[in-house]
Formats: sequence, C-alpha cells, structure tokens
Amino acid sequence: MGCAAMAATPSGNGYWLASLLALGDPGAEVAIAYRMKERLRDFYATTNLAEARAMLEELVAHCTKRSMPPEIQKLGRTIRSWFDKIVNFHLARVSSGPTESLNNLIKRIKRIGFGFTNFKNYRIRALLYAGKPNWRVLGSIVVR
Repeated sequence: MGCAAMAATPSGNGYWLASLLALGDPGAEVAIAYRMKERLRDFYATTNLAEARAMLEELVAHCTKRSMPPEIQKLGRTIRSWFDKIVNFHLARVSSGPTESLNNLIKRIKRIGFGFTNFKNYRIRALLYAGKPNWRVLGSIVVR
C-alpha cells in the first residue's frame, strides 16, 4: 500500500502519522521527509532494474526542487552523486551493511583499547569481539 493510500485510511499508520504531524509540523518538513523515506523503501523493494532507475530519477528530480527543505535538497544531491552505485543494488541485491558493521566493531574495539601498542593483541581482541575465532589457524595468518 502506498503512502497516499495509507494516509487516507483511518486504520493505517499513515493516518495516525498525518494527524500527529498536523499538530506539530506546520511547515510539513517532517511529512515531506517521511514521504521521501517511503519512496526510498519502494525503490529498494522493487525487483525490476529499469523501474528502479526510473523511480530513483523521479525521486532525485522531486528532492532537488527549490520548494523542498534544505535537508531534502541535500538528499537529492547525494542520491544524484551516487546514482549509479545506488541503482546497482538491483543487479546483485547486496548491501555493504555487513562490512560497515564489522568496520564499526573494529573501531569500537580500538576506542575501548585506548591505543593498542601490540598489533597481535589488537587482532586477537577484534576476532574475539567478532565471534568465534578459529584458534587452530590464528597463528598461521600473516598480515602484510
């Protein structure tokens, strides 16, 4: 169900959100941001590459209008600069989320460690935090 259809039904989340936004969003900036988020969700939900490309082009055109709030215009510029890479999600349906999560975990370990002076200890700590390290091959891995 699209955003407009949900907003029209009293039982949908859109109706509840619209009634709350009417009370505290006089410039409709939050409502606009919510609609952009829903359009992005629709983009990622579609399975057709050509349809996804058209949806994203429409979203960029809509976001970069002068009547949009500055944050939405910035979103449009960001999507436009990463357009091909964002659309390529539909070729493999793979996200960089797991890699970003592991990178975040390693940075968190580094902050907690207050600066490891021994790389071997740092590596072991990262492996321990990441899950179950294979202790049999741990010593044979050479980092260059």
